[in-house]
Amino acid sequence: MAEDRPSKVIGYWISEKKSQKLNWTEFNSVCKKHGFDLVKLDLSRPLEQQGPFTVILHKLTDIIALAVQGDPEAHTMISQVEHYIRDHPEVAIIDPLDNVRNLLDRYRSYSIIHNSDLEQEDVFTPSFVELTSSDVQENLQALRLAGVKFPFVCKPSVGHGSSNAHKMAVIFNEDGVRDCHPPCVAQSFVNHNAILYKIFQVGEEYFVVERPSLKNFYPCARDTIFFNSHDVSKADSTSSLSILDPDDCAVEPIKPDSAKLQHIVHTLRKELGMSLLGIDVIIENSSGRYGIIDINTFPGYDGYPHFFDSLMNCILQTVSEHCCVTPEFSPPLSKPVSKKCDMASPGSGDQDDSGFDTSDSSDEKKRQDSREVTNIASC
Repeated sequence: MAEDRPSKVIGYWISEKKSQKLNWTEFNSVCKKHGFDLVKLDLSRPLEQQGPFTVILHKLTDIIALAVQGDPEAHTMISQVEHYIRDHPEVAIIDPLDNVRNLLDRYRSYSIIHNSDLEQEDVFTPSFVELTSSDVQENLQALRLAGVKFPFVCKPSVGHGSSNAHKMAVIFNEDGVRDCHPPCVAQSFVNHNAILYKIFQVGEEYFVVERPSLKNFYPCARDTIFFNSHDVSKADSTSSLSILDPDDCAVEPIKPDSAKLQHIVHTLRKELGMSLLGIDVIIENSSGRYGIIDINTFPGYDGYPHFFDSLMNCILQTVSEHCCVTPEFSPPLSKPVSKKCDMASPGSGDQDDSGFDTSDSSDEKKRQDSREVTNIASC
């Protein structure tokens, strides 16, 4: 290690494309101001030769997913990272790899939401079930037992690590169940007037962006609709699937309540033990309940104002908490503090990396939406 390296070092790994989208060079300047050196991890070499590190910051989701699926190169990379973390409990990590694994499995992440206390506050995840069989009758029985209603959205069980992770389908009837390709998760579709609220979370701070979503659907005899979620929920999406039918245009959309969003953020931070999250929230037309339909780790944060300042705040807090506990124990989550939290009209993309070649799957423009940013919450 170079002798003139500062004593505080952030070891990081993100893909080259994500680095360019985030303008990572700018973050290097922020790190210098706080006395940190920013060093990219070389996953082809033991980390022992590259440290020591104060904290490790990463977006390893796709490599973790490939390792789980049996890719030997990915398995070696992740094993080296985990070995270093085990040998150096003094090093903080954002975010813990086991917690990230929970979010790679859609069924597991939905189960965590379902088993939390969020439903006591009228926050829910729509009914869901994992389908592992190719037998239609067996799947119909599983859907009935889980209370999944038509129409439902069929999503791959693994949310990262392949080009198929964001290929989904809307199933309208029993005949359409044959279009499910296991392993997958079936989740009841909830009408929400084609409006999605993406919560970008960075530690204790968060920012909300309104984005397009699927229009209202109802049980009927129509054929299955196949779509890529990246194409539907972009800020500048022109997908016909996001255009409300005339009969639905008269429905007045329900505006989100800042206190409810704050509760979602703090509950999921506690339940998931993570700092960098993208949380997809809808508001059900018929009930006004808040539904969480997906969660991503370390999203794109495009359109998030002063993102690097928030990220540095998160790093400083994580390192401070980690230093205050014995190495054998994970640092406790801090109590909520008062932070500014805003919401913008449809912002730019936040899509995850997709693919082992370290390139992002998002084709969204890196830009802030031209609509006025409206302050909706003081957390």
